[in-house]
Amino acid sequence: MRVALAQLNFTVGDLEANTDRILQCAREANDQGADLTVFPELSICGYPPLDLVTTAGFRDANESQLRRLARESASLDTALVVGYCGEAGESGKAANCLACLDQGGIVFRQSKLLLPTYDVFDEARYFRAGEQTAVWEFRGRRIGLTICEDAWNDKQFWERSRYSTDPVEELARQGIDLLVNISASPYHVGRRGFRLAMFKAMAARHHMPVALVNQVGGNDQLIFDGSSFAVDGSGTLRARALSFAEDVVCWEPGSARQAPQDTWSEESAAGDTDAVYDALVLGTRDYVRKCGFSKALVGMSGGIDSALTTVIATEALGPGNVTGVAMPGPYSSEGSLIDARGTAEAMGIQFLTIGINSAYRAFEAQLAPAFKGLAPNIAEENLQARLRGTTLMALSNKFQSLVLTTGNKSELAVGYCTIYGDMCGGLAVISDVPKTLAYKLARVANERHPGGIPQSVLDKPPSAELRPDQKDSDSLPPYEVLDPILRLYVEECLSAPEIAERLGHPLEMVREIARMVDRNEYKRQQAAPGLRVTSKAFGMGRRFPIAQRHVR
Repeated sequence: MRVALAQLNFTVGDLEANTDRILQCAREANDQGADLTVFPELSICGYPPLDLVTTAGFRDANESQLRRLARESASLDTALVVGYCGEAGESGKAANCLACLDQGGIVFRQSKLLLPTYDVFDEARYFRAGEQTAVWEFRGRRIGLTICEDAWNDKQFWERSRYSTDPVEELARQGIDLLVNISASPYHVGRRGFRLAMFKAMAARHHMPVALVNQVGGNDQLIFDGSSFAVDGSGTLRARALSFAEDVVCWEPGSARQAPQDTWSEESAAGDTDAVYDALVLGTRDYVRKCGFSKALVGMSGGIDSALTTVIATEALGPGNVTGVAMPGPYSSEGSLIDARGTAEAMGIQFLTIGINSAYRAFEAQLAPAFKGLAPNIAEENLQARLRGTTLMALSNKFQSLVLTTGNKSELAVGYCTIYGDMCGGLAVISDVPKTLAYKLARVANERHPGGIPQSVLDKPPSAELRPDQKDSDSLPPYEVLDPILRLYVEECLSAPEIAERLGHPLEMVREIARMVDRNEYKRQQAAPGLRVTSKAFGMGRRFPIAQRHVR
């Protein structure tokens, strides 16, 4: 039996176009001699559909496209396994389903049994869980079919299981020749290697071949890496699809042909920088285009964050679709303007220079009566950032271009950013990238686009340039100190005393950083959506109250 693993990039809610793409891919797999072509979780509607599933019309449209898919694939020799949003019996609630299509008919259906309600997932809100597993008899083979989380409860792999049942174990007891898992498993650092290791262990324990087909592409804050694979009954990798790109890989269970070298298992929690870069490019491209834009604007300060965002945007959208805007103010250095222009020229994008000095002086004069007798402070600093935000939004409206914000995770964590200023925009490309990781990504960017980030940008100390001789280190600890503290506080949810003990820092310093994180929650909840690349990003996977006084 020849199995095609078809990882595709779907747009949430674009049911007809998604179904067209499934049909096209099924025909291609059929031409390659596939007996079975497997597509990801919720292929027809895209993942995650969120509250779209609460309307009966959405569920009916899924069923309609599923039946159309069955009709129009009837002439193919390959059968299909496809994910869709269906009804959960008489409950009137949605179900996360898969269907098997063969010779024009819907011959098998299965609902997802385990519904994750942690991190970025809230499936119990949207779906009713399936009640039991069943084996699909297909052309003399017994195939077990699971949907994403259904295969993530192996009691031998996890120290503590989340659910009382293990659908894979139940299917294995029934006797199957092949386990198939259709997934929409989001990317974050280290996820590809972890996912593969888990399925290798599962296959070896049950002595059965396993195939996983994962969605690829960006949908809002989530990025799906694809990276579909198949392993044999010994846990040996036999087939593997590309990461961060659509791909179709054919595999024959029982074949002794070896896949390319397994490099994912070498990933570490410290990060695969190239993979993070690829994820950000894919996430940016899909967010901009799936939201109906084709062009983007980046405010270019001459610093590393805006330069990195510019390079990522240009790779994602093409140089003709990105405009960089330098907005020098009273404290901007000539070197920063030169660096910004250098990035723009190296990337071949349009570059505009729109100074804010005259507007800033006008606002100073307008506010002078109210500010009389008061020393300049953060109000005057933030006024500059907000004038830049207003400038970018005016250009956005005029030229129908999406503004990409340039703040990194370290700044967003502690509030070192200006609401309605540098936070203005439609997508926060690197908001889940700590400052220290930004420097690593810059080197990847320069490997792919030589000169995209000038060496002077990498060498100079970070500065917002909102007052004379300002440096980030005036207000924050060095990023080499700050970032590990933030990782333990935000991603691992450790308390300040635990962090201080682990890292050997003064407790009061750690507590002050923790207080900065907590009191700037109001800013983050008004920020543009960001692309998730770490295990805990600000956004849909991290929900803290704004008005609260608990001290960790």
